[in-house]
Amino acid sequence: MRRRAADYRRRPVRRRLSWLIWSLLDIFSIAGFVLFVVHHHHDHQDHVEQPILEREPRNEQVVHEQRMNLTQEMLSVNSYARQLAEQTTLAKAYIIIAKEHNNLHLAWKLSTKIRSCQLLLSKAAMRDEPISLDEAEPIIRSLSSLILKAQDAHYDIATTMMTMKSHIQALEERANAASVQSMMFGQLTAESLPKNLHCLEIKLMADWLTKKSLQDFADERRISPRLVDNNLYHFCIFSDNLLAVSVVINSTVANADHPKQLVFHIVTDSIHYGVMLAWFLNNDFKGSTVEVQNIDNFTWLNSSYSPAVKQLMETDSRKYYFEGSQDTGVEPKFRNPKYIYLLNHLLFYIPEIYPQLEKIVFLDDDVVVQKDLTPLFSLDLHGNVNGAVETCLEAFHRYYKYLNFSNPLISSKFDPQACGWAFGMSVFDLIAWRKANVTARYHYWIEQNADRTIWKLGTLPPGLLAFYGRTEPLDRRWHVLGLGYDVNVDNHLIESAAVIHFNGNMKPWLKLRINRYRPLWERYLNQTHPHLHDCATH
Repeated sequence: MRRRAADYRRRPVRRRLSWLIWSLLDIFSIAGFVLFVVHHHHDHQDHVEQPILEREPRNEQVVHEQRMNLTQEMLSVNSYARQLAEQTTLAKAYIIIAKEHNNLHLAWKLSTKIRSCQLLLSKAAMRDEPISLDEAEPIIRSLSSLILKAQDAHYDIATTMMTMKSHIQALEERANAASVQSMMFGQLTAESLPKNLHCLEIKLMADWLTKKSLQDFADERRISPRLVDNNLYHFCIFSDNLLAVSVVINSTVANADHPKQLVFHIVTDSIHYGVMLAWFLNNDFKGSTVEVQNIDNFTWLNSSYSPAVKQLMETDSRKYYFEGSQDTGVEPKFRNPKYIYLLNHLLFYIPEIYPQLEKIVFLDDDVVVQKDLTPLFSLDLHGNVNGAVETCLEAFHRYYKYLNFSNPLISSKFDPQACGWAFGMSVFDLIAWRKANVTARYHYWIEQNADRTIWKLGTLPPGLLAFYGRTEPLDRRWHVLGLGYDVNVDNHLIESAAVIHFNGNMKPWLKLRINRYRPLWERYLNQTHPHLHDCATH
């Protein structure tokens, strides 16, 4: 199921761009300082005089005896490499200023000398030897002469600093634009369907339409008493992603102590209904039961009953998510069309979908199960409706990051520092749910947010409101998040986790993924299926 956007996805990109900007600022500051010193100590009466490089045989001899590498030489106050690097920095600043004043000839000459300087530094680094005076002297003299000419052209320290400031501001604007663009490309990639998965769905749909035996078998499975047996362990998954759901079920079954006692309830849309049935009816899951339902058959879930459905069908909502608006202050992720996908809202109707069940575990389609989950059903929730892992370890997962606390309706009822939680793996006590009428609370908050002023996107904010004060915190090892955006999730944490969650844009079935985590998902993919093998080359 395509659910929440990755929040963090933008952070690493923005951090790298900010680092680049501050590095450039440091370079420009050094250039300004060097220019300041040269400007105030230069003899204006003889400004065409070439700088004198003192030959100090003793210093040169010491440098060669110590056999410094280029890094050590750059740190030495007496090294020619350091002089070349500082002159290069200053020359780069003057190139920008010369271009600003349309002095292209001077800019070209400075660029030529800079390339010569960089070539000499590269050769010194490759041979791992210090730069000699004979090598450095011609370049230092010529660069110094050009820098003096630039000074004579009135490119003073004030001009330099003002020019650098304007360029830094321009870089900051480019960084902001690149950050937004990166987020949009990430979302586009995450929403795309890989060719091999599209191929698989076509083949399975052909099977479903041409093999009547499959349809007859599906009719028999719909009336199985196991589907409502509260002595068994029930799991629900709402998704249109075949391979993702398959991995969730395979991993749950593979790590279960008693797989024959597991029942999986899948809800998908009408497009993928036949595809899902053709796949799950033809695969063995160690004796567990798999049910597939079509959301279009939930006739009770209509705009008359659900304000969420009513809002999703409104013309204004569809324009907001599909066409956007002229408000440039609204981030693009707030208008992702996936937020009006009804499957994403089914979580709040679980008691209505399974009226005879007493307890159920909800699993997102981008998780992998690594341990037996049946102990979840015996946990004491202390009268609460659901049990989930809190996400307070990071500040951006607290209530004030999701909700508008300037609204008195929110500020008077909720703690802004309250912990959010991860819905990707939750255990629900459906008896307590019905008693607390959580679905009605959800409907209330959906109606209050008709103008999108309490929260802007997703199903997590209304979930935080509906289940506020009714969630039992679980041990963090039950559910570890971040594998869809964080490349540095601790290995020990991953190994100890019962469920790992690929939340974020970098899903394991996409090319845009974190390769380090890919095997954790791929090992539960049934690659022996003939259709999957045929589509592997697409």
